[in-house]
Amino acid sequence: MDRPPTLVAPPAAVHATFRFYEELNDFLAGERRQREFSVPCARAATTKHMIEALGVPHTEVELILVNGESVGFDRLLADGDRVAVYPTFEAFDVTPLLRLRAQPLRSTRFVADAHLGGLAHLLRMMGFDTLYDNAYADHEIERLAASEHRIALTRDRELLKRRGITHGVYVRALRTTEQLREVFARLHLARSARPFTRCLHCNAMLVAIDKARALPQLPPRVAAAFERFSACEGCARVFWEGSHWRRMQGLIDDVLGGAAVPPHGDEEWSR
Repeated sequence: MDRPPTLVAPPAAVHATFRFYEELNDFLAGERRQREFSVPCARAATTKHMIEALGVPHTEVELILVNGESVGFDRLLADGDRVAVYPTFEAFDVTPLLRLRAQPLRSTRFVADAHLGGLAHLLRMMGFDTLYDNAYADHEIERLAASEHRIALTRDRELLKRRGITHGVYVRALRTTEQLREVFARLHLARSARPFTRCLHCNAMLVAIDKARALPQLPPRVAAAFERFSACEGCARVFWEGSHWRRMQGLIDDVLGGAAVPPHGDEEWSR
């Protein structure tokens, strides 16, 4: 006699309780901010999957605790798990805990999306290697971030959810100068800044040149008024310490507060 088929009960639904802290609440629906809430989870859902499904890019997250234990993005969620999600810590050091990224980037380099052209120019002014093209598609930014170990800068949270982007900043400010202050504070960039060492136009390095070499590109009034010049190694533009330089210097002083290290032991360059 044939035996009837064995009936297998469907897996029980998995629910987890989440609590997001500080500025991570900006990404959540209003009724979920600053409080615990329980949500159903997809079968075999990881912490990364659920955090991003709730609207928070993984690049904004510094620490995840599940039932009080520090875990990575690949932790599978179980029914009843309690998940606490934190941004970068300011008040205390969490380095003894398990971090979510394998290691910090060896050098601070950026790639900015199409909406952050002004910020890209200011970061170059501060001496940071920053790629920008308003024609970059999301997949190209992801490729550059992964292959060249760059920090992605964007106001598009969906871009930061891409798997190939391990380091990124969601820029909240709307005004360019405030965006610069925000990124400097978030990434503690002040002591790494080397103002006026990089071309604002093409991102290549600047080098000091003699006035004689600069003369063919100088307006007569500039040639008469200035003695120090630098040139871009990429596009060959010539820079000098004119009115534009003085306006930028004011912003630099305001953002850095004297924390920057001069590029070559003294203040040298540019326009």
